[in-house]
Amino acid sequence: MARHTILLVEDEETLSRALSYSLEREGHRVLTAADGELGLALARSQRPDLVILDLMLPKLDGLQVCRALRAESSIPILMLTARADEVDKIVGLQLGADDYVTKPFSMRELLARVAAILRRADLGHAAPTSHAGPVLVADGLEVSIPARQAKLHGARLALRPKEFDLLAFLLQNRGAVFSRSALLERVWGYDYAGDTRTVDVHIHWLREKIEANPAKPARLITSRGAGYKFEASA
Repeated sequence: MARHTILLVEDEETLSRALSYSLEREGHRVLTAADGELGLALARSQRPDLVILDLMLPKLDGLQVCRALRAESSIPILMLTARADEVDKIVGLQLGADDYVTKPFSMRELLARVAAILRRADLGHAAPTSHAGPVLVADGLEVSIPARQAKLHGARLALRPKEFDLLAFLLQNRGAVFSRSALLERVWGYDYAGDTRTVDVHIHWLREKIEANPAKPARLITSRGAGYKFEASA
């Protein structure tokens, strides 16, 4: 029985076949769509565990599909893009994509990204709902690892899965500086030698939620040339 159901929305037939074959060899059930409209319809009706979504699609492009999906669900989304323009990648992340891969890419890299995303999703689904267990407390923040919940001054924070993971990791290691590459390895679960801007985007999102003044952060601190750290007075 397939471990996960993956929806692949890709209009390039040769690539779609190659990706489907590789994902099926990993034990996954793969659904395919060659345009954005069909991809969105399948995502809604089949409720896959992951959507691999090309940026450039007929009928509805990948950003439109991503926006629509994120408005109604938290399904993990991995975007594929052939564009070199960093703006497209950042827009995709801002719309709620969990990660992106730039074409051309190695199949090994894509499979590693897929495995990391699904592993995080599975851990999130398996997390107990009880509030019992270790709770990290610092500077008005309360982060419950078992319940995967975070509060700021008693108010619950609406965090995406990777936002929670990143906050919890930095809070557990408060005061220590981690490079972007180290955070990708420790939080995202893979080595990545390319663009690490995804870390910057998630730090930006977290600052919007936990800092009184995101432009002058007091908790999530940038160590110039080194990376990021969590700093708190209590």
